[in-house]
Amino acid sequence: MTAWVVLPTYNEAENLEALVAAVLPQLERAGAEGRVLIVDDDSPDGTGRLAAALAAGDERVAVLHNGRKAGLGRAYLAGFGHALRQGAELILEMDADFSHDPADLPRLIAAAQRADVVLGSRYAPGGAVADWGAVRRAISRGGSWYARAVLDVPVRDLTGGFKCFQRQVLEHLDLDGVRANGYVFQIEITYRAVLAGFTVAEVPIVFRERRRGTSKMSAAVALEAAWKVPALRAGAGRRRARVRFGSR
Repeated sequence: MTAWVVLPTYNEAENLEALVAAVLPQLERAGAEGRVLIVDDDSPDGTGRLAAALAAGDERVAVLHNGRKAGLGRAYLAGFGHALRQGAELILEMDADFSHDPADLPRLIAAAQRADVVLGSRYAPGGAVADWGAVRRAISRGGSWYARAVLDVPVRDLTGGFKCFQRQVLEHLDLDGVRANGYVFQIEITYRAVLAGFTVAEVPIVFRERRRGTSKMSAAVALEAAWKVPALRAGAGRRRARVRFGSR
């Protein structure tokens, strides 16, 4: 079993080397032939140079360099495409700042034996968020509830970014048609998988605030989700209509 972990990076030089060193043993522990793919968004702090050095020193590490700050969704899509072309059987995504614990990787990989998509879930029974204040907790949980209600899908943590996909999921989805590029990308990719009939499992995790560096979350990100989530529902309706009436 070949498992690729896609790490999108922007100004993560303080975290990257330690994270890669923590991820690789966990993939081995899971019984996977593990690879780490770093997709750097032209970080001004030297993350791209560090990623290149890590890749030069370990054949299990690869790097893609975006020539500009393309955004989270574009980074993941580039990483997914590269991993698929290299024969990955499982493709995982996670944050590059230790908010997601590498020790949880074996549990996600194990769950992929019974599900097409596995989510590391903060809001499944047993999941939690640490180191956040009450306001940020409320915004995060409220955002997940809002997306779940609008899209009418039985997934507790639609906004989370710790996931494992069977390759057939990403092969089946129209990745070129994914439009969201910020954190709404996480909602859209899972929503598309649900609509396509793939099974989704949620594995409880504890999400922790980053230890180093600056968070990329902002008020603009939350506002983007507020209007793009209904747009996802409307777009899904239009796609169903085209299929129903046999048009393209």
